[in-house]
Amino acid sequence: MIRTLVMLGFWAALLPVAALIGFPWTLITGDIRFLYRMTMWGAWTGVRLSGIRVETMGLDKLDTSRTYIFMSNHVSNVDPPILMPLIPRRMSIMVKKELFRVPVLSRLMRFGSLVPVDRGNRESGIAAVRAAAEVIRQGLNMTVYVEGHRSFDGKLLPFKKGPFYLAEECGVPIVPVTIVGTHYVMPKKRFAIKPGTVTVIFHPPIEPRDFGSRDCLMAKVRRAIESGLPAELQETAPATTRETRVHEGSASA
Repeated sequence: MIRTLVMLGFWAALLPVAALIGFPWTLITGDIRFLYRMTMWGAWTGVRLSGIRVETMGLDKLDTSRTYIFMSNHVSNVDPPILMPLIPRRMSIMVKKELFRVPVLSRLMRFGSLVPVDRGNRESGIAAVRAAAEVIRQGLNMTVYVEGHRSFDGKLLPFKKGPFYLAEECGVPIVPVTIVGTHYVMPKKRFAIKPGTVTVIFHPPIEPRDFGSRDCLMAKVRRAIESGLPAELQETAPATTRETRVHEGSASA
């Protein structure tokens, strides 16, 4: 509990600094980069103060001059402040549309090219994919928690289709990402943080020429993410993979 309070206390102390310096600078200049760097530094520092150590694999193999869609598993509230500061260059995410009703915050998020989405509304989801595509075309990376929700037990949930529509629409490489260890340090529905090591694995990019059908692409991303999980959290034949095999078998017949 103390470690969680230390992390939250640090973020709470940083917020007035951001409000007094970062927010006005962004609103006056229209340039989000200073506030973005401050936010990423604050997220990373707060995680380290809580006793979480982070190791990365594969990050050095990425071409930082390229634009990617990062698709990751999701098991804990500490996943975002661990993963997002690691993403090369600026990136965007999809956030709940309700946050865009907060006046100043809404303007800042629009400066940051964040994408509003209503997960319970199909038409809103389609609009969010189109908006995200425009953000990617501007050269920003996109980070997506491809399951849509946090997993209770660390195993992969079914994937949402929206991120794969987005990938096909934009034609940029997908980087599957596996986060390992956050289920131990702060599982879903637990407030206290345990000290521990979290490993973030950046798998080789899947290039647009290798996408194949949407089901095939979904299966490729799922296999990559799952390959980084401990053996006890892997499934022998994920549903998406089975469905793809049936689909491919029917096509070949």
